Amino acid sequence: MKADFMAAVNLRELLAGPLPEIMNAALAAKLRHRGDSFSLCTIMNARSGKCSEDCSFCAQSSRYSTSAPVYGLVSADEAVRQAERARDAGATRFSIVTSGKGPADHEIDAICGIVSAVRRETGLDVCCSLGIAGRETMLRLRDAGVKRYHHNLESSREFFPGICSTHKFDERIATIKAAASAGLEVCSGGIIGLGETEEDRISMASLLADLDVDSVPLNILVPIRGTPLEGCRPLAMDAIIRAVAIFRLLLPNAAIRLAGGRESALTDFLALACMAGADGMLTGGYLTVRGRDSAEDRAFVRRIRAIWRGCV
Repeated sequence: MKADFMAAVNLRELLAGPLPEIMNAALAAKLRHRGDSFSLCTIMNARSGKCSEDCSFCAQSSRYSTSAPVYGLVSADEAVRQAERARDAGATRFSIVTSGKGPADHEIDAICGIVSAVRRETGLDVCCSLGIAGRETMLRLRDAGVKRYHHNLESSREFFPGICSTHKFDERIATIKAAASAGLEVCSGGIIGLGETEEDRISMASLLADLDVDSVPLNILVPIRGTPLEGCRPLAMDAIIRAVAIFRLLLPNAAIRLAGGRESALTDFLALACMAGADGMLTGGYLTVRGRDSAEDRAFVRRIRAIWRGCV
């Protein structure tokens, strides 16, 4: 299998081809298109809980009884404190995330104030993940200093109705297109291990490639007690690694970012995922789940980049 078979990708090979060959092709694509780059970013849960939506994996939905914290929008001072910690831990991006279907008009000024303060005090690139939003909101965020907007597809178009009924898949696509049309970079990915098929993962990756997103966070489901998916069985390790490789091969120019669930699902296999083309991570924790120590992540990045340089 050639490393540049993206030109006429064979979906049957992606599904059934030998995993070592697919990994080799994916790593070659990563090194060819993105060199030995590796990025760390941090997210901040700037408003938590009481979400109106019924996403079946989410601890913050008001429809489920979970132990997720509930609080309103944080102050600019608190956001700056968290951003400073993220910067000192090695992050180059800081993402402000709020629960809920999307931001109300009256909230945008406060969020833009937070963005401006974080940019001014830390110099970090600031991203926002505020839910479903239109172009006017994106323009206001851009003018406040936001560089990238995050909004996951979550899964394939075909599988999405089985995990969310309170909004449409096309609303997610419209949000991604609104961000891009406003001149923002786009970060969009999803969750694997929801009960979807391998074909669903390929469908999601193919659509993200069509949307030409800049960064793809890959989450591995962490079943949360109290949600409909609390009893989901974990994905096999080879399925996770194959998924990483598939996303790399279908999105050779995007950052493929290991996100929620990597600590519990990958454990000692984190390097294997990077040898399958992953080249970014969320560090310092997630919205309602604690992550690995940032110093360990920085040491890991140094080691994996040294290995990549030896592969060139």
